[in-house]
Amino acid sequence: MPRTTLALAQLDQRLDRLALKPASFEAGAKRLARELDRKNTDLEIRDPQSWRKGTPATQASRVSFVQQFRHDVDDMLIMERDEEARHARRTEFARLRLAMACKAAGIDSIPDAEAASTLAAAVANPSVRRALLRRQMELHALRTEMVERNLYLVLINVEHYAHTGASRTDLIQEGCLSLFRAVDGFDWRRGLLFRTYAVHWLNQAFRNHLYNFGNTVRLPVYLQKAMKHVNAARAKLGDQGASVDAIAEHADLSKSIVMAAIGAGRTSTSLDANMGSDGEGGRFRDILAAKSPENDGYDPSIEGRTLEADLGAALSRLSDREREVIELRFGLGADRESTLSEVADRMGVSVERIRQIQMRAMSKLNTSRLRRTFEPWLN
Repeated sequence: MPRTTLALAQLDQRLDRLALKPASFEAGAKRLARELDRKNTDLEIRDPQSWRKGTPATQASRVSFVQQFRHDVDDMLIMERDEEARHARRTEFARLRLAMACKAAGIDSIPDAEAASTLAAAVANPSVRRALLRRQMELHALRTEMVERNLYLVLINVEHYAHTGASRTDLIQEGCLSLFRAVDGFDWRRGLLFRTYAVHWLNQAFRNHLYNFGNTVRLPVYLQKAMKHVNAARAKLGDQGASVDAIAEHADLSKSIVMAAIGAGRTSTSLDANMGSDGEGGRFRDILAAKSPENDGYDPSIEGRTLEADLGAALSRLSDREREVIELRFGLGADRESTLSEVADRMGVSVERIRQIQMRAMSKLNTSRLRRTFEPWLN
């Protein structure tokens, strides 16, 4: 029997009658699919130009991705409510028919519509393989049309996240992918507009992108949500330096979570970032690279000094016993370091006593004055 093609308008007439009883729509759609299979009837695959206005593209010499994307979206014909419901029924019918083709090919299930073409290559029967590929093309064309004619939702909702500093191109890409998931999950029986359902998926995609890529170091989602509550509590208190206790009380979070969120709130700045708000200021790396005695890694005051002399001056602040412990423990003037036990045996005291002497000596050495003394040797 020669193959024929069923126009989508004719398919709509059949599906509209089945839609009068939503509960039995799936059973009726499967009967229709088996009828079309017996008659070797394929579904019409529309030309993508049929849902475009044909608006001429801009002739600018340089057009950004966002500008080109906006032009392509403006060129799409937006679906009316009735057309949207009919298209959702077409998509559901095509998905059911693809599942039936997979079953006929000995394939129990497929992870998504795009995987059908890969699975079809393993089917030995040419007619079954051809039917499987055709069903995949029909579903792909219907999903693509639904997505393209609703891309305007991406542009509308991406503006809500423009203040986050995330790349607009990345957000648009995430939004486009989420529309495919929205198409697959949309149920026309509920009487909702597709845009109402799709916005949920768009916002979820945008938030997931910000959670996963909004920081140089990826933070757990629960911690990022806690940071939002902490910032809201600070705004309510009117004090950015509010105590942990006050924030925990207003945000209804535990003190440990608040402290973790505050610690995770540190931000990073690119070395290539401009300091001026108008983009005309100098870059941070230019300031760091500026040559001066304070930051060029060279300090003239170290001329004529030696590490041994500076180290001796630091140790002179200690008592004789403290100095002996430090020298033995860190191998100063010796071939190797000594353990606490070895120092204790040599000095005839307990290991705990040596540990106490070492801690007291280190606290004496840990002063800002001594740190400045040794900074030139640590660069």
